[in-house]
Amino acid sequence: MASTTRRPSRVAKLPPRERILDAAEDLFQSEGIQRVGVQAIAERAETTKMAIYRHFETKDALVAEWLRIVAADYQAAFDRVEAEHPGRPREQILAMARFIAEGLPAISHRGCPFINSIAELPDRSHPARQVIEKHKALQTRRLVGMCAEAGLPDPEQAAAEITFVLEGAQVSTQNGSIDQAGDRLMRIVEGIVDRHRSPRDVSRAGTD
Repeated sequence: MASTTRRPSRVAKLPPRERILDAAEDLFQSEGIQRVGVQAIAERAETTKMAIYRHFETKDALVAEWLRIVAADYQAAFDRVEAEHPGRPREQILAMARFIAEGLPAISHRGCPFINSIAELPDRSHPARQVIEKHKALQTRRLVGMCAEAGLPDPEQAAAEITFVLEGAQVSTQNGSIDQAGDRLMRIVEGIVDRHRSPRDVSRAGTD
């Protein structure tokens, strides 16, 4: 309720394109992509359908741009953990897992935008679905790179296990099936990383 009461002043201060994206994000997250029409977005953004189509050729283009922004936020998280833990790939991996863990409370209310959206976009040629698949592929490559730099002998397998845990935690939080998901997520990811490290690396870490 508080965000709703603050919204008019926030909307009024945004440029038209950002106002449209802001309104679309709120509606897509709360009601789903398919249920939300362009007219509803226009009303929430305090603009017109014609204005929306001046900025976005189609509703599909608007959905794709919204998800592109969400994906950029996730990629920025990778950039941050690399900058905050230079030359320490194990800490980078754990920091990335912590970023996901700390975001779980929000997911419990609205769900993961990628999980929610892909469920509504069965057509793999849809531009928004392509944004999601491209983002996930890049995310996997970056995680594999971290695992390789951490000296894990099979970085692809380690990255796959971590990805399953990160995405599974989001789904479990969304459906309410697991309690203390964030803490459990961190313990599991740390266990995966340490299990994949060579005995020499583990013993060296214990003496640091």
